[in-house]
Amino acid sequence: MEINFKPIGIIHSPYKRSGEPPNQGALRPEVEGSIEVFPEYEQGLKDIESFSHIIILYFFHWAAGYSLLAKPYLDDNLRGIFSIRSPHRPNRIGLSVVRLLGREKNILKVAEIDALDGTPLLDIKPYVPQFDCRKEAKEGWLKGKIR
Repeated sequence: MEINFKPIGIIHSPYKRSGEPPNQGALRPEVEGSIEVFPEYEQGLKDIESFSHIIILYFFHWAAGYSLLAKPYLDDNLRGIFSIRSPHRPNRIGLSVVRLLGREKNILKVAEIDALDGTPLLDIKPYVPQFDCRKEAKEGWLKGKIR
């Protein structure tokens, strides 16, 4: 089976090179960027501005190769690639929650961005606290490593 994705837009951010973005956008809440949704998909943005946050899915276009074991930034131990958030993954799909500041036609102004400038956007979903926040969730090997 072959799966093909067609980008629906481009992410614009102040980050121009690998290593510049924070590991998570929430670590730099003041950093703003924009998401340019291609005009043919603009109608799909109807009502998006009623949400405070959105989930963006994108393609790590600059990442090359992967290993099934890697060292995450908060640990010195090798971890399975599916238990860390490295961009060096088999399918190079990224996911971020960003704060939606506003919309002007097909351009979304966002904060807490952590993607490189020019990153291809694959999809947008609304962040819904009642669905997306799990109070009983465990942080796994990260317990005690985050603030």
